[in-house]
Amino acid sequence: MLQIRKSEARGAANHGWLDSKHSFSFGSYHDPDHVGFGPLLVINEDRVQGSQGFGTHGHRDMEIISYVLSGALEHKDSMGTGSVLHYGDVQRMSAGTGVRHSEFNHNADEKVHFLQIWIQPNQVGIPPSYEEKNFTVESKLGNLRLIASNDGREGSVLIHQDASIFATILRSGDAVEHKLAAGRIAYVHVIRGDVTVNGTALKGGDALKLTAEELVTLGNATDAEVLVFDLPN
Repeated sequence: MLQIRKSEARGAANHGWLDSKHSFSFGSYHDPDHVGFGPLLVINEDRVQGSQGFGTHGHRDMEIISYVLSGALEHKDSMGTGSVLHYGDVQRMSAGTGVRHSEFNHNADEKVHFLQIWIQPNQVGIPPSYEEKNFTVESKLGNLRLIASNDGREGSVLIHQDASIFATILRSGDAVEHKLAAGRIAYVHVIRGDVTVNGTALKGGDALKLTAEELVTLGNATDAEVLVFDLPN
């Protein structure tokens, strides 16, 4: 079964310094038809104005993944971690028993554009932890590159959930596929460009929920960048 989530149907929040699109219910935006998908709870597409950012705030018992698309995102947290993330960088923060952090755009002349992803962990009360890795364009080009997994295999960041996240960049003529094990579901989020997923044409910001499918197929792409989530049901 396939269910399309159109880009323009997402929740919208514009705070001046932050322009955000919510694929799932988040904050003051609530849609009973889109309250997570399996353990995937949040995909926010955030654009933060120059010299602005998220002040220090707290989380607990959540896997928080940032996928930077452009600009420079500075991260600081109560674990003593400090870093500046750019395109290709993937950050994973396991909030566990509790962590406080801030995210800021110090470039006055350029927005920072990134995806904020929350996944519900299958373990609670763990010590908070942090990890970041860079995934090159070449590693994703015409290929489903594993960027997050429950065991950190293939150089992916480690998340505390039986889930896998793949990133791919598809140009004209490229096609990839991913087999789903029995009982698994998939969520495909198109970051930009155009792509056909299981026969469904999607554009940037669109997504597709796949339930009771054996295969995820991506093709007919035009300058597409896509995330594929393999999730427990």
